[in-house]
Amino acid sequence: MSNRQAEIAAALDVVPPFADDAALNAEIERRKTFIKHVLKQSGLKVLVLGISGGVDSLTAGRLAQLAVEELRTETGDSAYRFIAVRLPHNAQHDEQDAQDSLKFIRADEDDTVNIAGAVNGLGEQVTHLQKLTDARRDFVVGNVKARIRMVAQFAIANANNGLVIGTDHAAEAVMGFFTKFGDGACDLAPLSGLVKNQVRAIARHLGAPQHLVMKTPTADLEELRPGKPDEEAHGVTYAEIDAFLHGEAVSDEAYATIVRTYDNTRHKRELPLVP
Repeated sequence: MSNRQAEIAAALDVVPPFADDAALNAEIERRKTFIKHVLKQSGLKVLVLGISGGVDSLTAGRLAQLAVEELRTETGDSAYRFIAVRLPHNAQHDEQDAQDSLKFIRADEDDTVNIAGAVNGLGEQVTHLQKLTDARRDFVVGNVKARIRMVAQFAIANANNGLVIGTDHAAEAVMGFFTKFGDGACDLAPLSGLVKNQVRAIARHLGAPQHLVMKTPTADLEELRPGKPDEEAHGVTYAEIDAFLHGEAVSDEAYATIVRTYDNTRHKRELPLVP
């Protein structure tokens, strides 16, 4: 392990590889305990999470549902509950995966907010967007989608006196692969420190369908490239990112890409600059 690998892994609190099923089980219990602790400490009773159809939201959603079910049993308070929210932009091309995720999660409440009207309405008012090339506008509007989705989740959480869950984990954090003040904004991030294959391992252990566990990850924010794979945007594979974070050898090209991207996206992982 290089010094930079060790430094970055420590900064992101990367969880070591699971040694066996006992370690995997222990990590699942630790994550559920964390969710329960945050909720109890807040004095609130409701959790909210947007469900995309990918393995990250599926895993965080199932952990959240299990956590509130345990809280209801432990406290006798039926007010603890989890709301899973679908946030499509018009019709989502992988909607069936999202519906399969909801069936697996079995949330106390399912909700749907189509963000297209809000995104389009804002786009019509922001004249600066009209000056951009099609490709650049598509990218910027993609970030608008991510931010509107988080606005919707916080609105639902506020209406129910609840907290918003985020799905960021170490393999995304190292690449800055989230929208600042979009999906990067949340009250708690129960997958933090995990690499991608660990998220998949937890999902598989919880009984998630294999097609969702191994689904090709995509932020799916660009209209011109629907379903664009995360790995294409990264320039490296999740297997390489995971290996890097766990201190394993990777190619010189992958190493350079990960370190450069980590350094360039530092601002996303820090609080706003102040004097």
